[in-house]
Order: sequence, then structure tokens, then C-alpha cells
Amino acid sequence: MKIAVVGAGIAGLSAAYDLAGQGHSVTVYEASAQLGGLASGFRDSGWEWPLERFYHHIFTTDHAIIELTNEIGMRDRLFFRAPVTAQWWRGRGYALDGVLPVLRFPGLPFIDRLRFGLTAFYLKFVTRNWQKLERVTAMSWTERFAGQRVAQVIWRPLLEGKFGPHADEVNMAWLWARLRARSFKLGYFRGGFQAFADELGAACCRRGVQIFLQTPVNVVTRTTNGWQIIASQSLPVEFDALLVTGAPGLLARLVPSLPASYLGQLRQLHSMGAVVMTIALRRPLTDGIYWLNLPKDEFPFLALVEHTNFIEPVHYGGDHLIYCGDYLDPDHEYFRLDAQTLLERFLPALRRINPAFQPDWIRAFWLHRETYAQPIVPVNHSRNIPPITTPLSGLYWASMSQVYPWDRGTNYAVELGRRAARIIHEYADQHRYAVR
Repeated sequence: MKIAVVGAGIAGLSAAYDLAGQGHSVTVYEASAQLGGLASGFRDSGWEWPLERFYHHIFTTDHAIIELTNEIGMRDRLFFRAPVTAQWWRGRGYALDGVLPVLRFPGLPFIDRLRFGLTAFYLKFVTRNWQKLERVTAMSWTERFAGQRVAQVIWRPLLEGKFGPHADEVNMAWLWARLRARSFKLGYFRGGFQAFADELGAACCRRGVQIFLQTPVNVVTRTTNGWQIIASQSLPVEFDALLVTGAPGLLARLVPSLPASYLGQLRQLHSMGAVVMTIALRRPLTDGIYWLNLPKDEFPFLALVEHTNFIEPVHYGGDHLIYCGDYLDPDHEYFRLDAQTLLERFLPALRRINPAFQPDWIRAFWLHRETYAQPIVPVNHSRNIPPITTPLSGLYWASMSQVYPWDRGTNYAVELGRRAARIIHEYADQHRYAVR
């Protein structure tokens, strides 16, 4: 079959790779100038490696992306390390990346540290029934089983940082999945995630996939035998099947002829956007901490990620790179402020994290924003998610909203793209036999 994929993020490329491997003719359309979607990077002069626009790593449990990494010949470029992850409490960061650091954390009485450890162990290693957990909110479950103090000191800052005013809506299955799927060791690619995306794109091309960058799809029309696409200024092209990857609003805009029930499901899906400022410093900011979770009521952003405490500064011309990141509603003022204004908002927080910090430590800074970055997952969220197969024959949709209960990320983008490819290939078999 002749198949179009809208979006050259990790999900779209994974789907294209498998579909081409199954003998289909695949064309990928991407609006931006590079592959990778939310995992794509940028490069400053003097850097050996590009850097992700939005902080990225994988876990040792991320089997889907590790398997694909092996298939496309990149296994020797993937490595794992155990950087320090910490929680801010009363003026400093405390490591919470192991049993002993948790037991030493002074923010809770010893009995509560034990309750925290036991409930985290139960969620990560014992229970597998996430369907039951999605019937209650994360806050109500943690308050009941881990205790009020643990819920307020550990879990509420995490939920508020991730979901802001929606923290009390989030169901427990999301928190279960976050704990179950993560490891203390974190993985990264030599050359960054842009290198992975570029190599995956090259593997697609070796299978015959055509990839068009800077080619947004403007019009999608249903035809007698499939789908017609007009991309950028090119002439219409006919396809037997179409996979749209990306935000629910993108699918609704491209195919407004979808049945009202499916469009209604799309419109019921809500998400947070991401605002990330990357700052190149002339010296390190923290004392070896990679990831520092910050309380939302004390800081103007959710997380301080010092990338060069994970990956050596030598790959970035000696720069010490930090991310100041936050998840926010798409109408938040951070999506409107210019980079200089936002930097000035953030400077007092950097001085609070390191009192020696001075603005002249800053060599350069960059601001990246995406309005669709973190789906909001309320109670019984599985009922809200539209299937990959839409009601219109030959039309499919794959987005981070459909990886639930797992948290969005490159591993689940790979899994989703390959799942979509299997579904489309099954449709192709049925279509072929029907025609015969």
C-alpha cells in the first residue's frame, strides 16, 4: 500500500520504519527542518554534540527504544549512568535516588520515610493492576497508604510541578506507571537524541521511505480509494492510508469530517505545554546534581536540570548547561513572554540554588516552547482515549495521549509508532484480500 505519515517525531519514524520493512511505500511529511519532534536538538557554535530542546534521557527498563536502537545499529552509541536526582527542601537539594538517600532524607520523620519506601516498593515491584488504581486520584491514594506527611512532602510537589492546578485531578495509575517504569540509571546517546532520530530517519530511507522536511500538510481530503494530501506548495498526492501523529487538535484540524463522537473524544483530551530555558554557564551551578525537583510555590519553574552533570561539558565547548523547565497550561504567560524577560524572572532562583551565582556566568541562553507536551490524566482516563484506528477507513492517529497509563517519552513513542504500524499493516492485508 501507499501510506502517508504526518510527523517525523519518534512515533512517526518508528511507524514508517516498520511499514516500509513490511513492503509498503511510505512518505513522511514534517513541518520542521529536522527529525525527532519533541526529542530534537539544536547546536551552538563550538559544540561537538547537539543538545535536546527539552531535556531527555531513557531508562534501563525502556525496552522498546533499546530494541529499536539495536535494530538500526546504534547500540554502541547508547550508554547508561547513574547521575544524582534530588529534591529541594529547606534551602538545599537532597538526593532521593536510592534506598539509603531516602532513609536519610530529613524532610520526614523516620517512620514516614519507611512508609514512603514501602509504598514505593509496592507500586514498583508488587502491584500490576493499574486499572484499579485509575479509579482514584494520586493524592487520595498516597494520603491513605503512605500517610499525610509523605503525600504532602514528596508526592504533592511532584504532581503540582507536573500538572500545576490539575494536580488533584491526576489518577493513581499515572503515578504507578511513573514509578514502575523508571530506573536509577539513565541512558543517553553519543551525539544526543538528535543522533538517534537522524539514524532512525536514515534507516527509514534505506528501506525506501521518502521524508520531506519543512513540508507541512495543509489539506487532507478523503477520496473514493483512500486519502489525498496537499503538503506545502506541492500538488495533491493520493495515498491508500494515512497516519497522523501529533496533538489531538492537529487531527481535528486536518480531518474535520471525522464523526462527531470521535471529534468529541479528541476535544475532551487536555494537556499541559512545556516551557524550557536552556542556559550555557561558564561554571557549574550545582554540586554535582543532575536533576533537582523544585517546589512550585517557591520557584518560578519546576525542575533545574544540569545536563553537564550527566554528560561532560567537553562535548559542548566547555559550557555548563542547565535547563529551567516547567509544564504549564497553554494559556500561561510564559508562552507569551520573550526570552530576556523570562530569564530575568529566573535569575533570582539560580542565585537561591547557588548563592555565588552571578549573571556574568551566563554565556548564552535559548527558549523553547511547545503547547502539547504532557497529557492530563484524570480518574478513569482510559475511557477518554480515542483508538489509533479512527472511524474513517484508512485513517489512523497516534499521539502521546495514547501511551497511557505510561508517561510520555521516547520509549513509548517507539512502542506507539510500532503498534500503529501493526494495525495499519493488518488493514493493508484486509484491503488486499478485499480487492482480490
